[in-house]
Amino acid sequence: MAANPPTASAKAGLRRELLAARRALSPENCRAAAAALAVRAMELPELTGARTVAAYVSIGTEPGTRDLLDALRATGKQVLLPLLLPDNDLDWAAYEGPDGLAEAAHPGKMRLLEPTGPALGPDAVTGADAVLLPGLAVDGRGMRLGRGGGSYDRVLERLERAGAHPALVVLLYDDEVVARVPEEPHDHPVQAVATPSGVRRFSS
Repeated sequence: MAANPPTASAKAGLRRELLAARRALSPENCRAAAAALAVRAMELPELTGARTVAAYVSIGTEPGTRDLLDALRATGKQVLLPLLLPDNDLDWAAYEGPDGLAEAAHPGKMRLLEPTGPALGPDAVTGADAVLLPGLAVDGRGMRLGRGGGSYDRVLERLERAGAHPALVVLLYDDEVVARVPEEPHDHPVQAVATPSGVRRFSS
């Protein structure tokens, strides 16, 4: 579906602003935020009650997920991590701990840490009880602003086609919970946001 030009422009401007703020974060601030985020996220019933969680490995100055991945696994949950496919779609494999991650080179794209275990197929995400989504912002309605690559739009479409309804949770820094996120018809609201200072759940 073609983007509405004013909406697409508004999204692009907000993305630039938020990415610039992330680039300005120090390594120390990122580490402290990641530790706090893991504690806060584990307070969400959407995660504590889940048996299988589809997550991701943070990169750069994204809100850090490594502590959270280990916390989820330590409580006996199956954690699925994405494998980026050539067309930007996502396959999935189980997270078996830090030693089960390896850097994957994707031509023309960022270098990502991906699980080294067997690929389970793109549809594996439909069996998750909760899906952790990367993002740049969320507003009071639960509308999420992604990075614009489209990978997670495909994941959300796949969940919808399968009739799957996992809890959708976005992980952000505190100041990325904003008044309003520009939205397009294909955008999906999330059920909750976790930040280093706390969690917020949105009504369905």
